[in-house]
Amino acid sequence: MTDPSDRVRLLAAARAAIAAQVGGQPAPSLAGPEASRSAGVDDALARAGCAFVTIHLDGQLRGCIGELEPGRPLAQVVARCAAAACSRDPRFPPVTASELPHLVIELSVLGALEPVVSLDDIDIGRHGLVIERGRRRGLLLPQVATEWGWDRRSFVEQTCRKAGLPPDAWEQGATLWRFEAEVFGET
Repeated sequence: MTDPSDRVRLLAAARAAIAAQVGGQPAPSLAGPEASRSAGVDDALARAGCAFVTIHLDGQLRGCIGELEPGRPLAQVVARCAAAACSRDPRFPPVTASELPHLVIELSVLGALEPVVSLDDIDIGRHGLVIERGRRRGLLLPQVATEWGWDRRSFVEQTCRKAGLPPDAWEQGATLWRFEAEVFGET
């Protein structure tokens, strides 16, 4: 569980990265544990982590990008994903300066991937899903199934579609994982 003060710092790092990206400025320095500590980020945020940054504008999705492979400090992952979510989500044009004050940022700090053997292994609202076959991979965060009112089967099928796979790919040899995520954001 991320400490409330760390949540505040992660959200601030995301907002600073978005502002820098939109303003054409260099990203805030979060190169590693040393830089993270000097920037006021403690060891909890310097640990390797995976996260997704979701940006909303007027209640509508405006961008969402994340990293699934642990290896970078969590604060750095959040900053990188925030910059990418506002500028490189292929579904949306880049965020503009006039939109900055109206953006709402949500972070999903991901837990470890666990294999799914049966649909009974999935708890809607608790688990997110990753499916992979060959070079195709799709991920849906836990909150997506709840927002859309999906049952387990629909959630898995939509994750398959997100990967560009047939909806029954999970029954045809694709690898399916679940994960938990700590989701928090600006209010």
